[in-house]
Amino acid sequence: MELVVLAVPDCPNAPTMLRRLEQVLPHEAAPVDVRVITNDEEAARTGMHGSPTLLINGNDPFAPPDADAGVSCRIYRDADGRTSGAPSIEQLADALKRAGRGE
Repeated sequence: MELVVLAVPDCPNAPTMLRRLEQVLPHEAAPVDVRVITNDEEAARTGMHGSPTLLINGNDPFAPPDADAGVSCRIYRDADGRTSGAPSIEQLADALKRAGRGE
């Protein structure tokens, strides 16, 4: 499974995303690739829908189908509707499980 985190320079939420991913990934998992995106053209080319964006095998499991690419800050909502700068541990675990099943 290929995991890539796309973030703008000095994104304050990227470390949170990476810490949460570490908590749900098995120890033998491949490392997460972190890529810094600096402009809207790069964002469109890489599939970044705000910072930070997680791509699992090239797909953003948290973006709605009509999401625009861009370098803005990204807000995630948990199951209770609370906002955060990164998906919850539960959301990440679910996204990884779905990707592992090919969904």
